[in-house]
Amino acid sequence: MNNNDILIRLRYALAISNPEMIEIFRLGGKELTLTELGVLLTKQDPEADLPRDAVCDRRTLEQFLNGLILYKRGPQPTKEGVTPPHPYQMDTQAQVNNVMMKKIKIALKMTSEDIQACLQLAGLYVSTSEIGAILRKAGQRNYMPCKDSFARNFLKGLTIRERK
Repeated sequence: MNNNDILIRLRYALAISNPEMIEIFRLGGKELTLTELGVLLTKQDPEADLPRDAVCDRRTLEQFLNGLILYKRGPQPTKEGVTPPHPYQMDTQAQVNNVMMKKIKIALKMTSEDIQACLQLAGLYVSTSEIGAILRKAGQRNYMPCKDSFARNFLKGLTIRERK
């Protein structure tokens, strides 16, 4: 599953309109026109010679996810003496699914049980400890990379949950 697929599936699952998408990207720090948004939301032709994620790179997807958090929850109040966390956590393509799940969890105020329920709606039964391992920071002892099939089922379950 590439970054364009994630963006398209999230847009459908959360029923986000084009003007809302542009606003979310703006909140995330990326100015887009309607035409540029259309290119991002177009599925890539499998016969085209474009490399994976040629249109929507990791930074663009993460800007959308950061904007989604601000759009759904509002800006976080700043505290004196505390430096804000680095907004970009996707260092490699392998971390995209893990970071995507963390940021959606934050944006939609979900708990691990909510994520577990979404996965069950998609027909995947996992324990809360497996979900906790996926939500951990890369490099921690019990960290587990999130595979594409797991992320795809999460987005499928999220779609079922949000579009009832």
